[in-house]
Amino acid sequence: MDAPDIERATAVVKSLVGTADDAVLLSNSNKIIVRLGDVLARVAFDGEHGFPLELELARQLAGGPVVPPLSDVVHERDGFAITLWKYYETSTQQAIAPAEYADALARLHAAMRAADVPAPHVRDRVREAEAKLMDRALTPEVSDADRALLLTTLRERSAAIAGPTQLLHGEPHPGNLLATPEGPLFIDLETMCHGPVEFDLAHAPAPVAAHYPDADLAVLHDSRLLMLAMVITWRWEVGDQLPNGMTLAAEWTADLRTATTH
Repeated sequence: MDAPDIERATAVVKSLVGTADDAVLLSNSNKIIVRLGDVLARVAFDGEHGFPLELELARQLAGGPVVPPLSDVVHERDGFAITLWKYYETSTQQAIAPAEYADALARLHAAMRAADVPAPHVRDRVREAEAKLMDRALTPEVSDADRALLLTTLRERSAAIAGPTQLLHGEPHPGNLLATPEGPLFIDLETMCHGPVEFDLAHAPAPVAAHYPDADLAVLHDSRLLMLAMVITWRWEVGDQLPNGMTLAAEWTADLRTATTH
C-alpha cells in the first residue's frame, strides 16, 4: 500500500480496536500488518484477500502451532478488510533451532491433514506465475534469458514434485514462524495450498530438513528450485511492493541460474 492508504487503513484499525495505543506498521506489501498494543491487525483492500478461509483454517487448527485469531470475523470498513490476531512480542535475536523448527512444521502438517478447507494445488500457483511471465506487460523488466530460465524451471520442477500431497501452509519461511513463550507459532495461513510436504520444507532454512521426518530429498531439491522461481516471478511483477524487490529478484535469479547449471 502507498502512504495515503496506509494512513487511512491505520485510522480505520484504531477506530475498530478502540485503543489509544500508537499504531506500529510491521509490514507493508499487498497488505499491511499493524500492531496496536496486544492486537495485531492484518489489513487488505476489500476484495483482494483470502481472509475468510484463513480464519476458518485457524479455527480448525486451534491448539496447533499457529497464532490464534482474536475473532473469526472479517471486518469490512472504508474499503478495507481487517482481521485481528493475538500479538506476540518476539526478539529478532531469538533464533528458532532447526530441530524445533522441523518439529513445529511436522506438527502443523499433522494438524492440517485433518483440516477441511478448499485450497489450490501448488501447480495452480505455478501456473499463475507462468501466466505473469508469459505476459510481458506484467513482468516488463525480465530479460529474455531470465524469462526463459524462470519458465523452464517452473515447468520442469513442478512436473517433478510427485508423490503424496496434503494441505500445506504454502510459505512457512522464517518470517512466518514466531518464537513465542508458547513455542514456535506460524502466521499467515492465507497462502495455504495442496502439495508435497517438501514444498513447505523448501521454505525453511536448509538445516531444518535434517530434522523433518522422512523427507524425500529429491522432491525437496526440486521444490527449492520451484519455490525460488516462483518468488522471483512475484518480485518482477509490476506493482510488487516488497522493498528492494527487483534488486532481490536479480540476485535470486543469479542464484537460480547457478543452481540449475550445476
